[in-house]
Formats: sequence, structure tokens, C-alpha cells
Amino acid sequence: MSVRQGRRGSFLTEEEKANSPKITKSLLKRIASYLKPFIKQLSLIVLIIGISSSLKILPSLLTGKIIDDGLIKRDLDTLIFLIGLSVGVTLLGNLIGLVESYLNTWVSENITFNMRNQMYRKLQSMSHRFFTTNNQGDIITRMTSDISGVKQVISGTFTSILSNVITLIVASVAMFQKNWILALVGLVIVPLFAIPTRSAGKTRWTLTNEVQKTSDEINGILNETLSVSGQLLVKLFNRHDYEINKYEKTNKKMISLHLKQSLAGRWFRVLISTFSSIGPMLIYLVGGILMMQVDSTLTVGDITVLVTLLSRMYQPVNSLLNTQVEVIRSMALFSRIFGYLDMQVEVENKIDAIVPKSFSGNIRFENVSFAYDESRNILDNVTFELKSGKSVAIVGPSGAGKSTIINLILRLYDTTSGSILFEENNVRDLDLKFIRDHIGLVTQDTYLFNSTILDNLLYANSKATMEMIVDACKKANIHDFIESLPEKYNSVVGNRGLKLSGGEKQRLSIARVLLKDPTVVIFDEATSSLDSIAENLIQEAIAPMIQEKTSIVIAHRLSTILAADEILVIEKGRIVERGQHLELLQKDGLYTQLYETQFKTSEKVD
Repeated sequence: MSVRQGRRGSFLTEEEKANSPKITKSLLKRIASYLKPFIKQLSLIVLIIGISSSLKILPSLLTGKIIDDGLIKRDLDTLIFLIGLSVGVTLLGNLIGLVESYLNTWVSENITFNMRNQMYRKLQSMSHRFFTTNNQGDIITRMTSDISGVKQVISGTFTSILSNVITLIVASVAMFQKNWILALVGLVIVPLFAIPTRSAGKTRWTLTNEVQKTSDEINGILNETLSVSGQLLVKLFNRHDYEINKYEKTNKKMISLHLKQSLAGRWFRVLISTFSSIGPMLIYLVGGILMMQVDSTLTVGDITVLVTLLSRMYQPVNSLLNTQVEVIRSMALFSRIFGYLDMQVEVENKIDAIVPKSFSGNIRFENVSFAYDESRNILDNVTFELKSGKSVAIVGPSGAGKSTIINLILRLYDTTSGSILFEENNVRDLDLKFIRDHIGLVTQDTYLFNSTILDNLLYANSKATMEMIVDACKKANIHDFIESLPEKYNSVVGNRGLKLSGGEKQRLSIARVLLKDPTVVIFDEATSSLDSIAENLIQEAIAPMIQEKTSIVIAHRLSTILAADEILVIEKGRIVERGQHLELLQKDGLYTQLYETQFKTSEKVD
């Protein structure tokens, strides 16, 4: 949601109008399903709002008695009693309002609590494709701003509408009971009061949007031209004068908009003040004529009550005029949330998913093809077998489909055609937890939570003892480094492991996989983009795992490839060569080209 969208106003933006949801019976029924568990509390809130709104009108009615029976009759005791009663009623109304506010907040918080939990469970169940194709900011917005907006709908819009309607009904009934002629005079004026509100409101809303756009433009200029890179570019091309003129022009536009906005606000207040005084003056005029020439029973107090009640009607009427906007925005929030909750989960467990008693590590690809979209296949008819206790190295140019094979093994995606078998079970039939429990992955881009080293390691195995953790870290060549830190295993790694180097993060990732103790270990470019020292340390940690575990390695280092039982050469999603190192070199094909351009450089080091 942009800044402009987030600003509340009395009018819908063009984007809001274009995306206004269709309010259907099914949509309202679904919204009601979230309210249903709290129907008792909501009923009590409605009752309390009715009582509170009625009590707030009562002091206006007592004003007439205070004037007629207290002031005009010069009865001090009656005056004191009525004033005390008015204050007491006001206090009682406010206290009841506190109870209503608490209940309202409690209900809205619990509804949004349930909604957040439901949304988080849904997001956790979504496939990997969902997170790679959707904007992260949009996903977070659904969890935060949108659901928080729902809370405002329940605690604000709902109660506001109810309170305003009850206030208008009670005030109207009270006015007609006093004098139907003056009531009609007052009610005729009420709609006119809304005219300047709507007109001035629309102007101010337009100006506010223009101010925000101009503010965004100014911020853009400042961000681009006052950054280190931006300033260097300005200096290199001698664009100082151009940038200064552009900034001054935009700044002048902002001043003009602020002046218009200020003037619109003043005209608005003038119009409101004028219309606010017309109603009472008409009631005083008509009331005076009635009292003096027609109805001698009509008192000054009665006229004052009618004026006071009329004044209390202005705000509720204006608020209800904007109700349509709030309702549309509220429906839009629910629609956005339901849109996510209704998304199809691409990869999910079958109801009767298989959980084998054991898994030795045998994985077989049978004629597997896969495409992220319909434009092209990433994998095309791939067939190979990883046998228990063996290792397979996968090599090929960038974009050949190497990492896609790993994603399919982990069932982050499902194959377009063909099948992947764990032993003799199709991966689609297996329990997802079982698959991922038995696969350990070390990637090029290691992700660490902004917590301690110990917490990040325990993420793989929450029951691991300190002895197990230290042993895993020693095997991963990271224990000595951890011990050199002031806080040792309690050292915080920073956001995404920012406080650690790439090699240190990678070795922590290897230790984490060792703690998981999976049946199959996968290394996806685990040593790329590292300096030679870090690479050697990681290679020393990886080598024993490849020997001991069933493993798949996507690598650019010759020693890792030579250690594999079989090398698969992939090009454009197809296995074009397979075999061992010397055998493949003799074919003088793609592997030979890769060896000459990528692998041979590490041969002396290996």
C-alpha cells in the first residue's frame, strides 16, 4: 500500500474506485463468520452503545428544564439538582462508554488475532513459487496493515455507524416530542450542513494527494542527488545548475499547494461556521414567532433544547455521509485478505500421505520435465538415479537447470511431467515433512536468523546437546572461530548473518546440516564466491560428508567433482553427458569445455 493509499479521506481515490470490490451476500456471510464466535459480546456492545448514545442526549433535554424551572423561576434547589443530574448523566454515559470501548477493543483484537493466525498458517503452507513470484512487501502488508485495518473496521466503522444512527434517531424523536414544527425546521437544515463539508472535503482531498505526490517528487530528487553515487554523477557531468533549478521549481510548486490547502481549510471553516449558525437562528426565529403568537405553552427552555439537539446532529450526519467510502474501503480490506486465504496451495500433502518406516537414500528421476511458466522448459526429460551411499555431481552452464533439480527433490515445486521416486514411492505421495527431514541442503546463499549462533544451530535440531553442537561445529571447521568470539556460541550473528563473513556463514550452515543428520545431503554451489582460504576450509568440511552420506553436489571445484561416483552434465535442461571425469574428458564434449574454462583452474589447488 502506497503512502497516498494509506492516507484516509472522505473520498475514494481513482485506484480505490477501480478496485472497489463487489459487495455480495457470500462476502458479507464470510465476514460475519469471523464475528459469529463473539456474537454475545457484540450484542452487549450494541446494547451499551444504545444506552450510551441515549444518555448523551439526556443532558441536552435537561438544559430546557435548567432554563425554565431553575433560572427563569429562580429556584436554586431545582437548578442545583438539575445541573447535578446533568453532570451525573454525562459521567455515567462516559463510564458506560469506557466499558463499550474495552469490549469493542477486546472483540476486534481477538478477531484480528484469529485472522493473523489463519493468514500466517496459510502463508506457511504456500509453495516456494508463491514467495518467488509475489512481492515481499505485499505479503507483509496483508499480515500487518490490512489485518490492522480490519481491526479499525470492527472497532471504529461498525460502532461509529451504530452510534451515529442511534444518536440521530434519539435526537429526532426528542425534537418531535418537543415541537414537530421546530423539529421539521431543524431537520431541513441538517442536509444543507453537509454541502460545504462534501465540497470542501473533496477539494482538500485532491490537494492532499497533490501535496503527497509533490513531496514524493522532492524526496526522490533528494535521495538521487544527495547520495554518494548521485553526487558523483552530478559532479562528473556538471549538472549542478540543472538539479538546483529542478529542485527549486518543485519546491515552489509545494509552497503553492500548501497555500491553497491552507486557504481551502479556512473557507471550509467559514462555511461550516455559517451553516452551523443558520439552523439555530431559524429555530430561534420560528420558535420565537410560535411562542409569542401561536403557542403560549412553548418555553425558552424548549427552544434551547431543540437548538442543542440540532447541534448534536451535525457530526453524526456528516459522519454517515462518508459511511459509503468507509464501507467500500472495509470491503476492499476483507477482499484483499480473502484473496490470499483463497489462494490455491500448489504443493501440499495428500490426506493419505505416505510416511515410510525407513529411507536409505535411493532417489530416481524418471523422464522429468519442468517449467516455471509456459514459455520454456527448464528441465526436459531428465532421467538419472542416486543410489544409497553414492554421490552424484551435477555440472553445466548457468541456467542449465541444476538448482531446479534440487528444488524438485525437496518438492518445493512439482514436476510438469515424469516422476521422482524415493525408493519406490512417488514424491507426490510422500509426506512433505518426511521428505524434508531426510534431505539436508547447503546453498550458496546461507540464511541465518538475527539471533545467536546457538539459536541458529538449534533450528536444525532443537534437542541437540551442547556436545553434539560442538562436535558438528568442529567437523564444519567453525568451532575455533566461534570460541574466539567474546560471547562464543551466544554471539548474535546480525540480520541475515551480517556480522559474519560468507565463509563463516557457510560453515555454520554445514554445521546446521550435520546437526540435522539427514539421509541425503545436497550441496548447491556451496563454495562459490568465496576466497581460497574460506573455500579450502569448507571443502575440508564437505569432503567427509560426501564420503559418508548419500549426496548430490552442484560444484565448480574439481576435487568435489572427482569425488563423485557419477557426473551429470546438463545443458538447456537435458542431461547431455554422464560418466566419470576421465571418461567424460575423452568424449571431448561440453564437460571438456567446462573443464578447460572452469574446473582446470582449481586442479593445482586440489
